[in-house]
Amino acid sequence: MARVPAAVVAASGLVGGYGVARWTKKRPLGGVALAAAGAVAAREWQRSSGGAAAAGLSAAYVAAFAGSHPLAKKVGPWPAVFSVAGGMALVSWAVTRRSR
Repeated sequence: MARVPAAVVAASGLVGGYGVARWTKKRPLGGVALAAAGAVAAREWQRSSGGAAAAGLSAAYVAAFAGSHPLAKKVGPWPAVFSVAGGMALVSWAVTRRSR
């Protein structure tokens, strides 16, 4: 079975978590999606790049989520979510690529 890159999982978690919260109007449900994707990504970061990288990338994931809120006030919610998801994917890719 092919593995989905952690960068894709993390970006999808940010976009999917917001989408679930918005469309269901249940923010906690979006949080569950966000956390589940973050846990899967963190496990893959740990496996591929070690504990320090996984901790740093997990912190970046949480920071991306938090940073999307003030950014949304400036550019709108979807552009903010896509921006932080893209940034998170790029950082994840760069760190895990360097570890190999």
